[in-house]
Amino acid sequence: MYLPPDPYWLRALLNDDCPGLDLTVDLLGLGAQRGVMTFAPKEDCVLSGADEAAWLLRDQGLAVTAAAANGARPHGGDVVLTARGPAADLHRCWKVCQTLMEYMSGIAGRTALMVERARTANPRVQVAVTRKNFPGAKRISLEAACCGGATVHRQGLSDSILIFAQHRAFLADNSIAALAASWEELRRQAPERKIAVEVDSPAEALLLAQAGADVIQCEKFPLPALEETVRALRAAAPAATILAAGGINGENAAACAATGVDVLVTTWPYFGRPADIKVVMRPEE
Repeated sequence: MYLPPDPYWLRALLNDDCPGLDLTVDLLGLGAQRGVMTFAPKEDCVLSGADEAAWLLRDQGLAVTAAAANGARPHGGDVVLTARGPAADLHRCWKVCQTLMEYMSGIAGRTALMVERARTANPRVQVAVTRKNFPGAKRISLEAACCGGATVHRQGLSDSILIFAQHRAFLADNSIAALAASWEELRRQAPERKIAVEVDSPAEALLLAQAGADVIQCEKFPLPALEETVRALRAAAPAATILAAGGINGENAAACAATGVDVLVTTWPYFGRPADIKVVMRPEE
């Protein structure tokens, strides 16, 4: 997955941080001096946010040399991005670009760790990130996770069908049995879409898979129950895709993947320590 930088969102970040004059640069009279700014991770990382930072720097008229792009794995100390131009422009862009790269690379790094651990136990498993990211930051959160090797579970409500218990609560008969009995009608109404459903027990999973559900999402199943469910579904409905969701993280990814599920659904990579990107500025020689 590749999402090109969003010009409006990136410019809004810059305008939020510097809506008028940079008072410090103006006070010191540095604005017209030409300088060089470099970005380098302090430790080995999975790089993300570099494409967005490079776009924003260029948009502000700076000359940019990009030594690495999103998804690269630079070593600590490697310069990944260099910008040249007036000090006023360098200082205006500095913190926004640094922060973007730090947060996005943090997500990418955690994702890569989770993917690596999961695939040691199940080489075919996919790690898929959800739409439950920080409000307003969906685009960069998804991009960062994909840089780390994840796929996207759902971008939002308009790209896929996933039936939760919260949906069934509004039906006249909210039982799993009633939902299974109505499956042919649901399929008739959405013939071009896969229909996924979240379940809370192996029995619910088997009933809905036999009814024709395309995707079974097992929510917070204990590992023994998850393994039992996978075995039963492979025998009864081999075409069904099996997802594990709820509490999937870097610590339990391998154990969950070892049950044989097709996809691990997670929000874990979104939340944690950012990467550490060092920024150095100096006058241009």
